[in-house]
Amino acid sequence: MQKPRVFFVSHGGGPMPLLGDASHADMVTCLQSVAAKIKKPSAILMISAHWEANPINITSSAAPELIYDYYGFSDSAYSIEYPCPGEPVLAEQVHQALTTAYIDSELNSTRGFDHGMYVPLKIMYPDADIPCVQLSLHPSLLPNVHLAIGEALQNLHYDNLLIIGSGFTFHNMRAFFTPETAEIKMQNLAFEQWLVDVCGNTSLTEQQRHAKLLEWQMAPAARFNHPREEHLLPLHVCYGAASRPCSDIYELRIANKHASMFLWDD
Repeated sequence: MQKPRVFFVSHGGGPMPLLGDASHADMVTCLQSVAAKIKKPSAILMISAHWEANPINITSSAAPELIYDYYGFSDSAYSIEYPCPGEPVLAEQVHQALTTAYIDSELNSTRGFDHGMYVPLKIMYPDADIPCVQLSLHPSLLPNVHLAIGEALQNLHYDNLLIIGSGFTFHNMRAFFTPETAEIKMQNLAFEQWLVDVCGNTSLTEQQRHAKLLEWQMAPAARFNHPREEHLLPLHVCYGAASRPCSDIYELRIANKHASMFLWDD
């Protein structure tokens, strides 16, 4: 059975990519190009920065509703639809894989899909015809925990599965609303360059790559880019699931900041 494809997405600001915001045009183009490049998956497992639960939670409903977990937007932002089905069989497999790895988890039949899930998916797969399951982060926000979650997902046996980590490689909210200075740009780029090297450098061993992600706070301008790390940790889950250098790197501008996405498709 083929290994799951793995894709880390920088998902932008709330529903803005779906509302025609010009600063998200690169993001929309990138997601559409990746969806066209890879084989259409039979199911998607999504790890969103916008859900934390202890124990780890897994959506198990056959028909999850959408959660409009943002505020201050036009009425159209609250009528977005993405009626994809859930996939209880995959949810149970994820639960069993985590249990086998001694990671506490539970199935959640009432929780819906948040915007970290349906915003990028509506761009990539607008027909909403691919069954989806969402997996929470752990509120400890510990990198080793999330690397281990990803490693546990290697034991899934689900044909043609796509694992997506939905976060953002830059997530300093204050800086988003501050005019860009040379200092902000320098710190933004320094961390992006570090991430690109860590995820794609084939001269690193996997032990070295794992260690760098484990100690991500030591990276240049790490805490400037991520005062709180929930938008970075889906990348840790992605790397844990792939455990190899990424095959494709996408460097772009999102919400007027440098950001990146990473695909494991080999």
